Amino acid sequence: MHSPAVQSAVRKIFRRVVPLFFVMFVANYMDRVNLGFAQDELRADVGLSAAAFGLGAGIFFIAYAIFEVPSNMLMERFGAKVWLTRIMISWGVVATAMAFVDSVEMFYALRFLLGVAEAGFFPAVIYYFSRWLPDSHRGRATSIFLMGSGTATVIVGPVSGALMELHGIWGHAGWQWMFFIEGVFSVVLGFVVYRFLDSGVEQATWLTDEEKSGLVAAIDAEQDERDARRGGKAAGVSRWKLLADPQMLLFLWIYFAINVALYAVTFWLPSIVDDIGGVSDFQVGLLTAVPWLCALAALFVSGRVSDRIGRRRPVLVVLLLLGGCGTLLAVFVSPWVGLGALCLAAMGFKPASPVFWTIPQSYLDARAAAPGIALINSIGNLGGFVAPTAFGIIEDTTGSTKGGLVGLTVVGFLAALSVLLVRGGGRNDRVRTRPARAVAAPAPETTPGAART
Repeated sequence: MHSPAVQSAVRKIFRRVVPLFFVMFVANYMDRVNLGFAQDELRADVGLSAAAFGLGAGIFFIAYAIFEVPSNMLMERFGAKVWLTRIMISWGVVATAMAFVDSVEMFYALRFLLGVAEAGFFPAVIYYFSRWLPDSHRGRATSIFLMGSGTATVIVGPVSGALMELHGIWGHAGWQWMFFIEGVFSVVLGFVVYRFLDSGVEQATWLTDEEKSGLVAAIDAEQDERDARRGGKAAGVSRWKLLADPQMLLFLWIYFAINVALYAVTFWLPSIVDDIGGVSDFQVGLLTAVPWLCALAALFVSGRVSDRIGRRRPVLVVLLLLGGCGTLLAVFVSPWVGLGALCLAAMGFKPASPVFWTIPQSYLDARAAAPGIALINSIGNLGGFVAPTAFGIIEDTTGSTKGGLVGLTVVGFLAALSVLLVRGGGRNDRVRTRPARAVAAPAPETTPGAART
C-alpha cells in the first residue's frame, strides 16, 4: 500500500495526464486509418489501383518501424513535453497535407512521412508511464490509453463519413475535407499537449512537494527491489540479445499477426460495407462503427476476465480464434450477414492487442522491458504494411476481397497456436530475464527532470 501522498499524486495523474494521452491516441489512430474511408473517391480522383492504394496504406508502417527507435532516443534528449508535442503537430501537418494529394508519388511520399512523424508515439507513452506511475497503477493507465484506439475506430466512421458528405463545397472533394479537418484537429491538440504535459515529475507544478517526493521514492524503491533480485546488477539486455531469445521471436510473430489481421479489417472494412449497396458515405461510416462498438465491449470484458483469472494466454487464444472464425464466416455469407461476421472478427482481433501486451511485460525484466517493448512494437507494426498491401494485390488479381479474408483466417489460427508456446502471461508462470545470461547495457537516460525508474 502506498502512502497517502503517492495515492493523491496517482489520482491527479489519472485526472490530468492519462486522459490527455487517451485523446492523443484517438487523434493518432484516426489520422492513421481514415484513409480507408477515402478509398473509393481517392482512387478515382488520383488514379490509384487497389494494389497501389494498399501499398500506400502500408508504407506508413515501414517508416514507423525505421524511425521508432531513433525517435525514442531523441525524446530522451529533448524531453517528453517537447518531443511528444513535436510528434503530435508534425503528424497533424502531414495528415492535413493529404488533402492535396494529386499523384501516386505524392500519395506514397505523404504516407511515408506520416509514419516518420508518428514514429515513437506509442512506446514513448508507455515509457512515460514508467517514469510517473508505480507498477501497481501502470496496467490500468496503459489499458485506458489503449482504449483510445478502440474509441477512434468507433468514431472515425461516423465523423469521416460526415466529412465526406462535404463533397463539392468550395470546389473540393469530400475526402479532401476529411483529411484537412481531421489533420488540423491534431495540430491544435498538439498545442494543448504542450500546455498541459510535463517532461518529469519535478516539473509538475500541479503536484505538491510531498506528492513529488513520495512518487519518486516509490518508483525508485521498486527499481531498487528489481536490482536486488538481479544481484545488484543494473544491466538491461541489448536488442540483439532479445532477438536471440526464442520467446521474443514468438512475441514478434504474434504481435505481427495481430496487426496483420487488425489493419486488414480496419483499412478494408469501409470497402466491404460499401458492397452492401444503396448506402451513402455517412451511412457507410455509421455501419463501419458497429464492429468497433462490439470490439469496445469485448475489450472491456476481456480485460476484466484476464485480470480476474490472471491467465492471459487462454484469453488471447480465444480472442484470436474468434477473430479467425469471424473473417472465415464473412467469406461465405451475404454482405449484411458479413457485417455481423466482421463484428466477431473485430471482437477477437481488437482486444487481442492489449491482452497480448500483458504477456511480454510479465516475461521481461523491467530493464529489458523498454527495448523489448520498442522492438516488439516496431517490428510487429510491420503487419500494418503487409495487410493492406496484400489485400490490394489480392483484390487486383481476383476482383474480390474474399481471398484476403481467407488469409486473415489462417493468420488468426496460426497466431492462436503460437500463443500456446509462449511462457509468461499469468500469476504463476512469470518468467524474468536471468542476470547470468543478460548482456550488460547502460540503463536508459532519464528525460530532463524525470524520476529515475
